[in-house]
Amino acid sequence: MKPTLLVLAAGMGSRYGGLKQMDPMGPHGETVLDYSVYDAIRAGFGRVVFIIREDFADAFREGVGSRFAGRIEVDYVFQRLDDLPPGFSVPDGLSKPWGTAHAVRAARDAVHEHFAVINADDFYGRDAYVRAAAFFASLPPDTTQEIAMVGYPLENTLSDHGHVNRGICRIDEKGFLTNVEEYLNIERESDGYVRGNALDGKRRVVTAGSLVSMNFWAFGPAFFELLEESFTRFLTESGSQLKSECYIPTVVDHLIHGGHSHCPVLQTSSPWFGITYPDDKPYVVASISKLIALGAYPEKLS
Repeated sequence: MKPTLLVLAAGMGSRYGGLKQMDPMGPHGETVLDYSVYDAIRAGFGRVVFIIREDFADAFREGVGSRFAGRIEVDYVFQRLDDLPPGFSVPDGLSKPWGTAHAVRAARDAVHEHFAVINADDFYGRDAYVRAAAFFASLPPDTTQEIAMVGYPLENTLSDHGHVNRGICRIDEKGFLTNVEEYLNIERESDGYVRGNALDGKRRVVTAGSLVSMNFWAFGPAFFELLEESFTRFLTESGSQLKSECYIPTVVDHLIHGGHSHCPVLQTSSPWFGITYPDDKPYVVASISKLIALGAYPEKLS
């Protein structure tokens, strides 16, 4: 079966000030998502599943999903606050879901083939999708548990307009991921150093050339079972904390160190840029325009 593209599109857009997933960036009103799906189709993906919120489902289907009718199979799943494993309930006062791992979990009944995970508001570039598709194609037909990550240098993923969150990665001499830790509030500070908050709350210097996860992952369908175990453990340990989140990089890190899987890092030559703040938009618009001028994309996507 052709792999599926699983798109995390349920984000609140709190720092951006709106639904950035539907904000036009291309010369004919194309969104970043339009370019992502275009690249996925060219790389051989056969289906796209959008993880969205129920409160903007109709607007998303009409404004985004309808663009791909007749070009690729499109489905939707909802990330709901109360979608939890048996025995757990939503703590009083909690209003925000439990992060990217919780979002991916929402697709457990909709995806039964190999799949890639991306953010809706990030531009990953064609080469990233080609490398993910090649990874899937290299697997034996009965393999269901493989994991891979597309990696980018941290310095190429910072914003000039505020802080960002990144999974800082280390790889071994064979190109396998050995460790990934989520850092929050990363930015270049006035002394020129890049710093971020580790999960223990301490602010540390982060090497600008560090390899980072931009939430472009390649998974086999067995990942959902492993994710369920990891997410259940997270809820047991931290689920009562109102601001706690379960991140995909943290889940993968647990799987690697628990001996459940290994994870090759697919280093890409693709440009990456994303939309976090309103002031990021002019740069993204200009970057897409430059890629069109270079012939990487047509003037108008069809």
